[in-house]
Amino acid sequence: MVRKVRTATIGPVRGAHPAARKRIAMLAAATLLALANAAHAAMNFCAAPALQSSERTNADPGVKALVAYVLAHVNDAPHPLAQLHTQGLLPHEGAYDQSVAAEQDFDLMRDAALAWRATSDDRYLRLVDRFLAAWVATYQPSFNPIDETRLEGLILAYDMTASALPVRTRNETMAFLTRLGNGYIAQIDAQPRPLKGDFANNWQSHRIKLIAMAAFTLDNRRMILAAQRLFVEHIGDNIAPDGATLDLSERDALHYVTYDLQPLVTAALAARRHNRNWLIQRGSNGASLALALNWLAPYALGTRTHDEFVHSDVPFDARRRAAGLPGYSGEWDPQNAAELFHLAARLDGRYVPIARKLAPTPPAWLAVCLPLPAR
Repeated sequence: MVRKVRTATIGPVRGAHPAARKRIAMLAAATLLALANAAHAAMNFCAAPALQSSERTNADPGVKALVAYVLAHVNDAPHPLAQLHTQGLLPHEGAYDQSVAAEQDFDLMRDAALAWRATSDDRYLRLVDRFLAAWVATYQPSFNPIDETRLEGLILAYDMTASALPVRTRNETMAFLTRLGNGYIAQIDAQPRPLKGDFANNWQSHRIKLIAMAAFTLDNRRMILAAQRLFVEHIGDNIAPDGATLDLSERDALHYVTYDLQPLVTAALAARRHNRNWLIQRGSNGASLALALNWLAPYALGTRTHDEFVHSDVPFDARRRAAGLPGYSGEWDPQNAAELFHLAARLDGRYVPIARKLAPTPPAWLAVCLPLPAR
């Protein structure tokens, strides 16, 4: 359990030796400074600066569209749930529809944070504050990474607004993210090694994304070290030396290769903002995230094709195919990797041609968040 950060006035300790009082005063000052730094620490995942007045008039159409979308929803109420659950469910089953609808809050608060950064309009900051406060007060982490992967939007919203949020919202969100990140770390570290099953496939990729994003936005050094350790371990468990992922062998689907790699690229982008290059970080078997992206590239470019889920023995894949959900039979559509490669292009400019072939422009949020690809 993480306690809320409280700022207190610390006075002299009666009866203490003068030297001891001095040490206590120095410790108190250092503690207050650390708390102040923590309150303002953020990974700054999104690099886009605020727009000047003249720039707003001539802003990129994607920026204008994003701001217009947020403006249309600026008075919306949040829809927090105590739990999200979509994993293993088809549309209209159980909590699926309610969870998907509630998850739209994460996109809206992320976009509102981007709109606030672009325009400095406090209406968007108030939306972020309102939604963050509602969710962190209500949601109870289940530590199911498939159900919780969309919390990425909440983390990005906090990351961009932390220093401007009311103290209560900031402290409660910090506590929530600390509980989330440390909970996932404890869950993984409790597993026997070598990691197997859903602690080696795409589930683990989503766990590591959430850990890394929480760690870097909080600037929590212990959590950052754990994130890097688990990222490197997962690369060795999940990616073969030729770049093929474990999910390909388990599901026989590029759908899951993409679903596996995108959270790892997102984690690497969080690390990159802190001058850590996880793209080329090698696992124990010599594999890397870059090798996996290079393996997928010919399929994304259309020079190779793949029939999806032909040899999958996972019953849920058969259920989705029988339900007629798109993408669970037939040839893989490279468009499904568009966002993945636009994200990867922010790590390495070599992926720009692939990204632009799949989609001439990145998703609106990414165009505002990280407008320029890497060189």
